[in-house]
Amino acid sequence: MGLGDKISNAAEKATGAAKEKVGDATDNRDLQAEGAADKMSGGAKQSVENVKDAGKNLKDGLG
Repeated sequence: MGLGDKISNAAEKATGAAKEKVGDATDNRDLQAEGAADKMSGGAKQSVENVKDAGKNLKDGLG
């Protein structure tokens, strides 16, 4: 995975966490939900990239 992808996924997760905290502080359920969704999306993208990296590493090790 490229560094840009890692940074983008981490930023999405961090932004989601921030939105969720602001939503908690202001009792804004929409912002809480949006933040939680952003966190999950960033985490899911990161997981997909990790699987891709593992497959590439396995292929490189066997080749």
